[in-house]
Amino acid sequence: MSTNTDETRAAKTGLTAEEAQARLDQFGPNEPAATKHNSFFSDLLHAFANPLVLILVLAATASAFLGDKVDAAIIGVIVLISIVIDLTQTYRSQRAVEQLRDLVAPTASVLRSGEWEEIRRREVVPGDIVRLSAGDLVPADARLLIARDLYVQQAALTGESLPAEKEATGEPASIKADARNMVFLGTSVVSGTATAEVVATGARTAFGDIAARLAARPEETAFDKGLRGFSHLLARTVFFLVLFLVVVSVARHRDVLQSLMFAVALAVGLTPEFLPMITSVTLSKGAVAMARKKVIVKHLSAIQNLGSLDVLCSDKTGTLTAGTMTLDRSLDPFGNPSPRALELAYLNSKFETGIRSPLDEVILHQPLPKTEDFTKCDEIPFDFVRRRLSVVMERQSKRILITKGAPEGIIPLLSAYELEGKVEPIAEEAAKHIRKMSDELNDQGYRTLAVAYAEIAARANHSVQDERNLILAGFLSFSDAPLPDAAQVLSDLKQDGV
Repeated sequence: MSTNTDETRAAKTGLTAEEAQARLDQFGPNEPAATKHNSFFSDLLHAFANPLVLILVLAATASAFLGDKVDAAIIGVIVLISIVIDLTQTYRSQRAVEQLRDLVAPTASVLRSGEWEEIRRREVVPGDIVRLSAGDLVPADARLLIARDLYVQQAALTGESLPAEKEATGEPASIKADARNMVFLGTSVVSGTATAEVVATGARTAFGDIAARLAARPEETAFDKGLRGFSHLLARTVFFLVLFLVVVSVARHRDVLQSLMFAVALAVGLTPEFLPMITSVTLSKGAVAMARKKVIVKHLSAIQNLGSLDVLCSDKTGTLTAGTMTLDRSLDPFGNPSPRALELAYLNSKFETGIRSPLDEVILHQPLPKTEDFTKCDEIPFDFVRRRLSVVMERQSKRILITKGAPEGIIPLLSAYELEGKVEPIAEEAAKHIRKMSDELNDQGYRTLAVAYAEIAARANHSVQDERNLILAGFLSFSDAPLPDAAQVLSDLKQDGV
């Protein structure tokens, strides 16, 4: 009886800070594959495993054994300097990566002690109540308590390209990916909203095995392969040359010890002692130069791979552009400046409860009249199938549905348009102008939103069925300006063969 009471309380108020900490201590951080931190000795062993370094160590050992301590000391110092440089750069890079990882750590909206908090995903524990909406990454395996129009993209688990519909069925938790009442770590919310109870975290999630395989050591770089091949060639050459000299000397009845010392001296002379140090110093200099450009080099050998690129794939936002959206224009259905579309879009963005896109943030920063005389009645959440979001508002006993979204998701639902305060039905010619206006904005590179509305009858709940016979108020165009040096960067890449 007490257990049921505790579960009911937790569903209403979430875990307390003490309960959450106790479970975090019990189950550990919510990390499917723990981040591996190599010890100093493992890094040192890896540095000595370089074939070229091994050749030099053997040469130094042979020199010391035969009494040539000066050469042995010189070779040893060169090897140590090379290894110290490599280890120092690796350590500094790992620290920078860890600091960067902390800055971009994914978060989750969790109910703690009756208050919704945004915490790091790794701090989520079994029993937590989490809130999900379109665009969210599911922070752990969880059983749905409340769900509305919820679709989840779980291709990483099932391979299915289409989103899966989810609902709160009241059934027990399940580890099956096709369970309708479960959401899983490694998936993302495509549309709808939900509240769920976490049942598994970290390596105990369905995604745990996949994450562990993804955390495996990356394959060898082309530079490492080339250096290893050269080292093997050099080792074979030196070995067979020394063996040949010893055999010839013995066959000619020369002093064996003198012949062996001569062969070792020749091997040391043929070995490029400074090559490891030159390689480390050169790559470290490159890493320092890239650090000044705010690039972290985690492994020195990756620099050579970067220099060998002939195809570079990158997203546009924040790379070629500033990554900051700005409102360009608010237009009527035929492309003339008009504040009407912006006014309605502002109401839509202000009263929506789902995840706010960067476009919503831009809209809400515009200076517009107060909205206290509007009352929100309902909301039809955004999804990536409809590509639009609607809110139902009431003002002076009249209900109005305001919809904004991609033009291609709204134009087919139109029955009229508003121009200078007058509503006109959409005739064939007007429809052509509206589509042409939308296409022109897209062709010019603008991110475009269509804004429409309709007066609807009052009812308890509204659905996508109410999104019909809409009146087009106009379009909003947004731009993300290219960075000042974007053209020069592209030109430089082309000259470098990329």
